[in-house]
Amino acid sequence: MPKIGIIGGSGLNNIEGLKDVKGVEVETPFGKPSDKFICGVLDGREIAFLPRHGVGHRILPTELNYRANIYGMKKLGVERIISISTVGSFKKELKPLDILVVSQFVDRTNQSRKTTFFGEGIAGHIPFAEPICSELSGILYEAGKNVGATMHRKGTYLNMEGPAFSTIAESHLYKSWGMDVIGMTNMPEARLSREAEICYSTLAMITDYDSWRLEEEGGPSVVTIDLIIQNLNKNAETAKRLIREALKRIPDERSCPCKDTLKYSIVTRKDLIPKKRRKELDIIIGKYL
Repeated sequence: MPKIGIIGGSGLNNIEGLKDVKGVEVETPFGKPSDKFICGVLDGREIAFLPRHGVGHRILPTELNYRANIYGMKKLGVERIISISTVGSFKKELKPLDILVVSQFVDRTNQSRKTTFFGEGIAGHIPFAEPICSELSGILYEAGKNVGATMHRKGTYLNMEGPAFSTIAESHLYKSWGMDVIGMTNMPEARLSREAEICYSTLAMITDYDSWRLEEEGGPSVVTIDLIIQNLNKNAETAKRLIREALKRIPDERSCPCKDTLKYSIVTRKDLIPKKRRKELDIIIGKYL
């Protein structure tokens, strides 16, 4: 049975009911992942959990080795990744402690993060109009409703550069664009997961209203780490219940197009792909060569 991957914060490290737990170090051609993968069995399903920022939250969003993290998941046999992510909200109806199942992304990073496995002698172009697996997202949405979480079905996640939070001017700009939530990590994960033919879905755990609401009546005086951490810890407990409910609903076999993304995406002539790159990416592109 394929593993379910979970990427999240340190608040999820201790998942109640996880059995046969072991920390697994995974070597990749792209360097080290954020930390050891915590592998085990939860309610009869094999899972692999990765603390996105390392145990103790010691890695900045701009410092994350996104390629190593997703490659490591692929190497462990993961076919679906559930991302648990802290975000700020641009809309009053998307309240702190609510959960948005993201459907779209807008990238506002400076592109210094490595967001593709391709290059260095191999070119590939994935379809990415729908960046999230709709099958997995639907399951997560229904699971959230079933455990009593306040769920929102679709919305756009703006991936900012960080690590600083938005200025008031930036926040009002993003809000005027119609963005729903803001975070610092998920766009690279989604792109790389699609290239690796892994289903990817984001549970955006809302902790605050970003900076746009600072001046409005009833808004917080400032977006602080204290406020975010308080709500993050509350959200972590909800996320654990949601994950266990979702595991009951996730089928063994995938019927979504994520599993065949690279079928027509590799454009480099096979005999021209460098041997080193062919070897490094074998677990991703091997079946097409």
